[in-house]
Amino acid sequence: MSDSKLAGQYLDAAIGLLKRVRDEESRNIAAAGTLLADTVAADGRLFAFGAGHSSLAAQDVVYRAGGLALMNLLSVPGVVGVDVMPATLGSALERVDGLAGAVLDTSPARAGDALVIISLSGRNSLPVEMAMNARALGLRVIGVTSVAYAQETKSRHVSGTFLKDHCDIVLDSKIEVGDAELTHENVDAPFGPASTLVASALMQAMMATAAAELADRGIQPPLLRSGNVDGGHEWNGRVFAEYGDRIFYRH
Repeated sequence: MSDSKLAGQYLDAAIGLLKRVRDEESRNIAAAGTLLADTVAADGRLFAFGAGHSSLAAQDVVYRAGGLALMNLLSVPGVVGVDVMPATLGSALERVDGLAGAVLDTSPARAGDALVIISLSGRNSLPVEMAMNARALGLRVIGVTSVAYAQETKSRHVSGTFLKDHCDIVLDSKIEVGDAELTHENVDAPFGPASTLVASALMQAMMATAAAELADRGIQPPLLRSGNVDGGHEWNGRVFAEYGDRIFYRH
């Protein structure tokens, strides 16, 4: 099989997944966008969290050109990315009981805010406890996860539950267990993960819905512009000045 054929197969698989979430998750995406718009309109704050590679989709909506300025990254030291050495430490920390509670208790998050939690498997202690504790604090929780993991794997949390069990709204990424879209007769393991691009697409679709919902209510959505277009920095400065009390990445 030629390399170009495999590349085409990967892109076809990715397109197929995006079509599935478009067709099967449209109602949940709309509901998630409405939840975010409700939060903004009620003077609440927005947070996104993900561990490991799931953090990439969370980071993609924070301080983002074309994105809502109010989305903040809820960071857990050691689990945000592969810059931690050794990289396996992040995976280990995801399984530590109690870490999520400590993070939330020392974060700016409070009742009335919204938190988006991204976890492909949704089975580790960190995302499960993050959702449980956030709801106990009065936050609304949106989960971006693969429901297939809850059907085909066991939870690593003492409760036996998954992220999806503790969310107000769940967006199913449709990713199969193992997160690999390709196989090759001469390659021992499957490869070609697609969870990052699908999770990012779900996040951006949700954010776009929230912006439109706010506009429909007569509220100008606090969107950021690219600093690489003329006037972008000045535009963003005005947004920061108006909404600074809800933007924590500038503190």
